[in-house]
Amino acid sequence: MVSLIQPLKSATPQSLPPLVEPGPPLAPEELERYSRHALIPEIGLEGQRRLRNARVLVIGAGGLGSPALLYLAAAGVGTLGIIDDDSVELSNLQRQVIHGVSDIGRTKLESARDSILELNPGVNVVLHQIRLDSSNALSLFEDYDIILDGADNFATRYLVNDAAALLGKPYVWGSILRFDGQVSVFWDKFGPNYRDLYPEPPAPGTVPSCAEGGVFGMLCASIGAMMVTEAVKLITGIGQTLLGRLLIFDALTSRWREIRIAKDPAAPPITELIDYEVFCGIFPPSSENDGDLISADELASRLARREAGEDSFVLVDVREPVEFEISKIPGSVLIPLGGIREGSALGLLPHGVPLILHCKAGTRSAQALASLRAAGFADVVHLAGGIDAWATRDKRGAQE
Repeated sequence: MVSLIQPLKSATPQSLPPLVEPGPPLAPEELERYSRHALIPEIGLEGQRRLRNARVLVIGAGGLGSPALLYLAAAGVGTLGIIDDDSVELSNLQRQVIHGVSDIGRTKLESARDSILELNPGVNVVLHQIRLDSSNALSLFEDYDIILDGADNFATRYLVNDAAALLGKPYVWGSILRFDGQVSVFWDKFGPNYRDLYPEPPAPGTVPSCAEGGVFGMLCASIGAMMVTEAVKLITGIGQTLLGRLLIFDALTSRWREIRIAKDPAAPPITELIDYEVFCGIFPPSSENDGDLISADELASRLARREAGEDSFVLVDVREPVEFEISKIPGSVLIPLGGIREGSALGLLPHGVPLILHCKAGTRSAQALASLRAAGFADVVHLAGGIDAWATRDKRGAQE
């Protein structure tokens, strides 16, 4: 199926009704706080009361979630729900502006909540420290008017889209990688959904995550602010939303462009939630390929035995050189995936010696393993969870 993307002629004219009814009159302190909004005729006091009565759920308190949460709170959205199961790390601070140095090691939920309440103590912050999946998405989404998705993986995007479609809720989506950003509004009830833009997910490993490919930190603010702009317009019923349009930003050239997204009349309706990791080609370590994997604990044990002269193998890091410079597993050698896949690096690997491969999280090392098996290397496994799992093991050991 081909994505129904068309050149922008006349974008879908979506003068949608306000998503949220106005709440009670504003208190004197609120009148002062939101006076600059109240002065805008399109928003006024009624629009501000709609914002205070709104319930917005943000997926992720990371690069996109950080500016989105701050601007939603500043705008006076009454209830902000946050879904995240991660903790703050030093590498986050280059772009995740809701967190600070003193938050390193804390959960992102707690850090984000404190920053929001410091900015606007009138916001009701609801924390969901869970991993979003098909078993909990519908019950979580039911309590909110609109969903903002700042996730960085395709499985979550398809899950959020389908759950929002089943519940008839609008879904504001943003995506960033390196210097490129995209933002749109999906609302199956009134127009296209995410599957009309991307009917099928890309093959695993073909699109790097921000952790693998990098991201221009300031891009998060540009796309996150646009996501909040769309949410506020939906809540208050003003302006023309991005429903039916995809907005693309190239930070290197400072150019925005739009393309139209058409709803596919032949697409099957969304009737249920599925296993999105399977749909996206991501299989957990407990799959039928268990024999291809080695755990971080097993690797540590084998490294110790190799140091003692009791084991022999080559530990191969298939990431890129800059990743290797930032962090590495002691005793590993760098041979990037590209050279393995095209065959130019195969001469650097010995036959007849066990090979243990690793990347950041396991996707690229699985591809390298398949290439090496096809080239005749028999004794090859790869590290489950990659260097991320190794780092988690190190932290666990330091705490014990």
